Amino acid sequence: MSSNLRNIYKSATLIFFSVFLIATMNQANAATASDLDRDANEALHLLYKSNPIAETLSKKARAILVFPKIVKAGLVFGGSYGEGVLIKSGKSNEYFNAVSASWGWQAGAQSYGYVVFLMTEQVERSLLETHGWEVGVGPTVVLMNEGAAKNLSTSSLKDDAYAFIFDQSGLMVSISIEGTKISRIKR
Repeated sequence: MSSNLRNIYKSATLIFFSVFLIATMNQANAATASDLDRDANEALHLLYKSNPIAETLSKKARAILVFPKIVKAGLVFGGSYGEGVLIKSGKSNEYFNAVSASWGWQAGAQSYGYVVFLMTEQVERSLLETHGWEVGVGPTVVLMNEGAAKNLSTSSLKDDAYAFIFDQSGLMVSISIEGTKISRIKR
């Protein structure tokens, strides 16, 4: 591939990624606290309806971090963004955003939601006391798929946090929350 073609390809990719981030952040910044609370409650209801073990986990969790809608897009370089709510004792407590960046063989766009059940004081403290908690660094977060969820019982809970991805739409090869940076925001 010629040097000029590579530079054009890199420039197009960077422009795509920049436009995606600006559009996503502008859309997400429009959400009010009451919008996020409503969307988080709807997302939890949807998750509990499709995955009863998640509702069981909610009763044992110290807190629940709900991201009702994450938007992810990529063309070699990619990224995702969404805003969510920390629910403790049944009430919205604080608000967070989730941001990730990636590169590699990827193309497409999708949206999805995810919920992280914070089971231990260590993971809750890690979220609240840092200036950005990175999933996959520090406390153990187990991403639950349908098979793993069926084998989980309240007596076998031993990890710091359990995450469920739900309501996927769009076309992208995979989803991972590892490497996502979660930071507190004001609403």
